[in-house]
Amino acid sequence: MMKYLQKIGKSLMLPVACLPAAGILYGIGYWIDPTGWGANSIIAAFCIKAASAIIDQIPLLFAIGVSVGMAKDHDGTSALSGLVSWLMITTLLSSGAVAMYKGVDVSEVPAAFGKIQNAFIGILAGLIGSGCYNRFRNTKLPNWLAFFSGKRCVAIVTAGVSIVTAAILYFVWPAIYNGLVAFGTAIVGLGAVGSGIYAMLNRALIPLGLHHALNAVFWFDTAGINDLGNFWGGTGTLGVTGQYMTGFFPVMMFGLPAGALAMYHTAKTNKKKAAASLLVAGALASIFTGITEPLEFAFMFLAPGLYLVHALLTGISAFICTLLPFRVGFNFSAGLVDWILSFKAPMAVNPWLLLPIGAVFAVIYYFVFRLVITKFDLKTPGREDDDEEEEESKIELANDDFTAMAQIILQGLGGKENIKDMDYCATRIRTEISDYTQVDEKTIKKSGAPGVIRPSKTSVQVVVGPKVQFVYDEMKKLL
Repeated sequence: MMKYLQKIGKSLMLPVACLPAAGILYGIGYWIDPTGWGANSIIAAFCIKAASAIIDQIPLLFAIGVSVGMAKDHDGTSALSGLVSWLMITTLLSSGAVAMYKGVDVSEVPAAFGKIQNAFIGILAGLIGSGCYNRFRNTKLPNWLAFFSGKRCVAIVTAGVSIVTAAILYFVWPAIYNGLVAFGTAIVGLGAVGSGIYAMLNRALIPLGLHHALNAVFWFDTAGINDLGNFWGGTGTLGVTGQYMTGFFPVMMFGLPAGALAMYHTAKTNKKKAAASLLVAGALASIFTGITEPLEFAFMFLAPGLYLVHALLTGISAFICTLLPFRVGFNFSAGLVDWILSFKAPMAVNPWLLLPIGAVFAVIYYFVFRLVITKFDLKTPGREDDDEEEEESKIELANDDFTAMAQIILQGLGGKENIKDMDYCATRIRTEISDYTQVDEKTIKKSGAPGVIRPSKTSVQVVVGPKVQFVYDEMKKLL
C-alpha cells in the first residue's frame, strides 16, 4: 500500500511542478492590488487570471498527471483516458446534471455536487484512466472491430468504468460531504479545541479535496459562524472572531517553509539541487500567498506519515493561537500579503504576535520534520530509491547496435513467448515473465548489458543505461 501511495506521489510531481508558478503570480497580482484583486490594475488582473488558470484546474492536472504516471509505459494515451474519466464524472455529477435527473431546480440540488471538481476526483480519474490503459492497451478485437483494437479501445473502456463510478458517487458523495458539514457544525462549541480539530482536519482532507466542506462551515455563513466575513466586516466579537483563520498563519508563513528546509537538508547529496528547485519555489508561494499545495503535494503521497504530522502540527497551532490574545484573518489565504492587510482589519488583535509565534513554529517544524524523516527513512523529495538508476545513467554501451542487443536480450529472457509484459524506466528494461527458469543471465550479458536484476520470480530487469529507450523500441518490434 505504501509503495502504491509513493507511486501516486511520484505521478503527481509533474502537475505539482506547475503550481509554484501560479503561487508567485498570485503573490505579484495580489501585492499590486490587494483590495481589488485586479479591478484597479490591469497588470494585477493579468497575473491573477494567469495564476487561477493553473490553481483552479489542479484536479484536472492531477487527473492527467496521475494517469500518465501510473501507466506502465507512460504513454500519452493514458493521459487521454484520465481526461475522459475526469470529464465523464464531473459532467455526470455537476449540479445542472443532477438537477435534471431529479427534475428539480438547480438551487435544490445538494451542495455536495457543487464541489465535485476536487483533487480527490482528479486523482480517482487518473487511477481509472491508467488502470484501464494498463489492462486494455493490448486488447485484440474481431476484424469487424479491429479499428478499436489496442490503445484505441482504452478511452471507450474508461468511459464505461467512469459512468459506473459516477453512479456510485451519485449516492455516496452527498453522504460524505454532508457528514463532514455536520461534524464541523458539531465541534463549533469546543472553543480552542474545536479550532485545533478543524485546522487539523482542514489539512488532512486536502488530499481528498473535502476540506471545502469544513471551510464552508467555519469561514462562511453555512452554520452562522461566518468567521471570514465577520472579521473583515467588523460584525463579530473582538478577541473571538478570526479564531478559525489565525492558526494557519504560523504554519503557512513559517512552519511549512521550515519543513521544506528540513526536507532539503535530509535530501541525498546528489539530489539536493533538484529537490531545492521544487522546495524553494513552494516555500516562497507558501510564505507570500499562503498557497501550500506546491509543498504539500510534494510529500503527502511520498511520505503520508509526515503529512499526518503536518496536519497535527497545524491543529496545535490553531489551538494555541485561539488561546492567545492574537487574531488575524485573510481574504485569500494565510500569507504575508493578508497578514499585512490584517493590521487594518476591525477584528484584528495584536497582529505582530505572529512573528514570535511563527518563529517558534518554524523551529518546531524543522526539527520535527527532520527527526521523522531520518528516523523512519521517509521518501521525501530528494530521498527516493533510485540511486541505482542514477549510477546506471553513466553507463556507456560498447556499440550502438540496438537491434542485435535486443535480439540477444530477448533470447536470454526465454524468447517472446516468455514475456508477459515489458516496460522501461530511466536506465532499465523491466519485464514480467512466465517462467523464470528460462532466463539465462549469461546470454543477456553477452548483449553488452552490464547487469541483470531479478526482484522476484516473475520480474526481470535488464540494466542498459541511458540509451535504454532505443533497445526497448527494438525489443518491441521483435515482440
